[in-house]
Amino acid sequence: MDNTLRLDLHNIAANYGARRVLQQITLTLHQCETLVVSGANGSGKSTLLRLLSGLQQPASGTIHYHYQGTCYTPRQAMHLLGWVAPDLALYRELTGRENLRFFAAVRGLQCSDTQLDELLAQVGLAGRGDDRVACYSSGMTHRLRYAYALLHHPPVLLLDEPTVTLDEYGVAVVARVVEMQRTFGITIIATNDARELRFGDYVLTLDTA
Repeated sequence: MDNTLRLDLHNIAANYGARRVLQQITLTLHQCETLVVSGANGSGKSTLLRLLSGLQQPASGTIHYHYQGTCYTPRQAMHLLGWVAPDLALYRELTGRENLRFFAAVRGLQCSDTQLDELLAQVGLAGRGDDRVACYSSGMTHRLRYAYALLHHPPVLLLDEPTVTLDEYGVAVVARVVEMQRTFGITIIATNDARELRFGDYVLTLDTA
């Protein structure tokens, strides 16, 4: 089966309220490539990720994912996407493993405890799967968001402020995730942290003007 993956954006424009935050964004990303979208607060970084995830529609232009011989709009491509953002809600009264099991069920996935434990270990939470998320530090909670995003081995990974709240160990976890994604998929990172530019094969700098 042809697993070729490509993302095409053509003349994308978007508004935030009455203000135009993105205009005439055209680019193509191929399998095994990583794009970092940089810029100050309000420049449209998170808006671009929302467009890519289908959570918001562009004012004009087109976005298409091409995978296994099929063309998808962002709303049609939810099964291809993994999403990490600081405001992604988790159930604090549940354990880390229970959160993952719940979200796997929502996606129609059946994951064994062994698979979930391997995923927790991948994000540096080995041995903490039975702890309630309410007892996690902010950094541990954010790393659990990565486990959630990786549940279905998404071909496309969207990361909004990927290392926020993370210490040096957490940043290293993110770097490993990005490098693993680079072996088979596409990653798009939105950040205003100059240290994260190193993750990208390409950098798109947005202007607030």
